[in-house]
Amino acid sequence: MAGHSKFKNIMHRKGAQDKKRSAMFSKLSREITVAAKMGMPDPDMNPRLRLAVNAAKAQSMPKDNIQRAIDKASMAGGEDYEEVRYEGYGPGGVALIVEALTDNRNRTATNVRTAFSKNGGNLGSEGSVQHGFERKGLIEYPASAGDEEKVLEAAIEAGADDVESSDDGHTIWTASDDLHAVATALEGVLGEAENVKLAWKPNITVAMDEAGATTLLKLVDTLDDDDDVQTVWGNYEISDEIMEKLG
Repeated sequence: MAGHSKFKNIMHRKGAQDKKRSAMFSKLSREITVAAKMGMPDPDMNPRLRLAVNAAKAQSMPKDNIQRAIDKASMAGGEDYEEVRYEGYGPGGVALIVEALTDNRNRTATNVRTAFSKNGGNLGSEGSVQHGFERKGLIEYPASAGDEEKVLEAAIEAGADDVESSDDGHTIWTASDDLHAVATALEGVLGEAENVKLAWKPNITVAMDEAGATTLLKLVDTLDDDDDVQTVWGNYEISDEIMEKLG
């Protein structure tokens, strides 16, 4: 169940979202509002809302901001967001899944298509790359949560499917339906996680050279910068050496 994980850079460089805190808070707020609107406004009664709130807390989002996002779900005349998923290929044939929440599908589709075409990629049809990924639950802990043995034992006890430990921390995978239960069980042993969310886990990864990685990360950055885009998942793997060169 254990092994070295490059998932930090599969999800994209961890610092990229931290640079623009207000933009990140906006995306987190949007997910909280949508989750609250789709179910109960109480995180204890709404697993998706609980995940959204936990993700916001992990990024040090103020409690007032979180509550405002929940309250917005019940306001009359508020924005009505819909979930949209785009699939396509980046440089080197890398498969990408882009998850968005939008109040204007045409705007978002145009922006995503333009991002792909201007950065060496091609937007595909729905389902064109999804077959290369599994829908899984993802829980991340820092290395300080415990050593590999402690985390592995806790994960097995909690019912997780897989654990990947490295010097950077611990990545715990679960069945998508088990994410909430496993995260709750782990919290009692390891404390609050850095990240708890549904993820697209690639079945096979593509190793990128420096040139391909440079273009690919420009594409991912452009997508990340779009207000409507929530998350970009990919099946690429970039070595630590190349990541250091690219900064």
